[in-house]
Amino acid sequence: MRAVDLIAAKRRGEAHTTDELQWLISEYVAGRVPDYQISAWLMAVCFQGLDRAETFALTQAMVESGETIDLSDIAPVIADKHSTGGVGDKVSIALGPLVAACGLPFAKMSGRGLGHSGGTIDKLESIPGFRTDLTPAEFRGHLSRAGVVISGQSPTLVPADRLLYSLRDVTSTVEQGALIASSVMSKKIAVGATAIVLDVKVGAGAFLQEQEEARRVARTMIELGEDAGRSVRAVLTAMDEPLGLAVGNALEVREAFDVLHGRGPDDLRQVVITLAAHLLVMAGLAVDLPAGRALALGHLQDGSALQKAREWVKEQGGDAEAVDGIGLPESEFVMPAKAAKSGWVHYVAATTVAEAGLLLGAGRETKEAAIDHAVGVVIATPTGSRVRRGDVVALIHANDERLGREAVELVSAAFRIGRDPMQLPEVLIDAI
Repeated sequence: MRAVDLIAAKRRGEAHTTDELQWLISEYVAGRVPDYQISAWLMAVCFQGLDRAETFALTQAMVESGETIDLSDIAPVIADKHSTGGVGDKVSIALGPLVAACGLPFAKMSGRGLGHSGGTIDKLESIPGFRTDLTPAEFRGHLSRAGVVISGQSPTLVPADRLLYSLRDVTSTVEQGALIASSVMSKKIAVGATAIVLDVKVGAGAFLQEQEEARRVARTMIELGEDAGRSVRAVLTAMDEPLGLAVGNALEVREAFDVLHGRGPDDLRQVVITLAAHLLVMAGLAVDLPAGRALALGHLQDGSALQKAREWVKEQGGDAEAVDGIGLPESEFVMPAKAAKSGWVHYVAATTVAEAGLLLGAGRETKEAAIDHAVGVVIATPTGSRVRRGDVVALIHANDERLGREAVELVSAAFRIGRDPMQLPEVLIDAI
């Protein structure tokens, strides 16, 4: 086989065989197919798509590109969660300790920032000492002892996805549904989770901007999971505006832990508690979603989820004081963005806030770029707030004064202010 022939076939809209996809992925991981050819193939897939059989074959090839982890001896059900990516999405950092406190072990392999979407691993690495480069043995050990583990994509676990993930980020091939589904589910299958909830983001700040496309991707991921013997549910959540108030690595970590302290923005709390409820029902720890929500809320209120977070952070080498907001990186400058006029905040554009974060250094524009964990944006007046001209609507955390001033202008423009009050938008859209 030759990579150029597979590129040409997909460009013409032809379907690949299982053998062809296994060959392409294995040769790429081995270094015998270069980035530029895989980039061309990814772009052809974006134009022509993959059918169900191709998507499953691609997923299996990615799983088989490295080791897998068997967690069945640790607990009968292991939970996992994945988000399709958004702005201010720090859900996993609160969700893992919460479901673990409820008695459901949580094991997750996460990625770094992709496009304008922040990565969970980048966020967690803002915690002093926190290790994300775990071996399979360490992954199992941390889960067994703490009940929670979130790891980066190690060289031995799904190396194909790790390579493709970073390449898609810089070749504008992120949004294609089959590529999203195979990326997500290859990690879930390889890590050994048996109950998986998918947070499928929908809206202007998401990779999936239309609800129907988001539903198609969700169903594809559910089918992939079921074909591999996993229990999978998907929840569609709104991503026209940032989730929560904080956008930026250390800022988001602080806000995620705020949820475990019983605080935090209402939209973020809703998503965390709802996803927890679905996992608890799937694991048989709650009879239905209301019971699952009640169980999750109980462990937020009694402090057990907060204590579990401390155990987890310490287990992975981090400073447990970070759970209380102590020791996280802080920026040199904090600059106010102000309202251009008086009225009511109708909308805060997620993509514009994300652009400001990228400008400040909170994300990556190339796969080699470094992350500044301290910088970002904190919204002071979310949708529904009444403001007067000149009021502070957000705070810009910057380590470069010039970039900070540019970010102030961007973030100020992200706020749509109208004359009349408006009904707050729903963050939970649908469940599949």
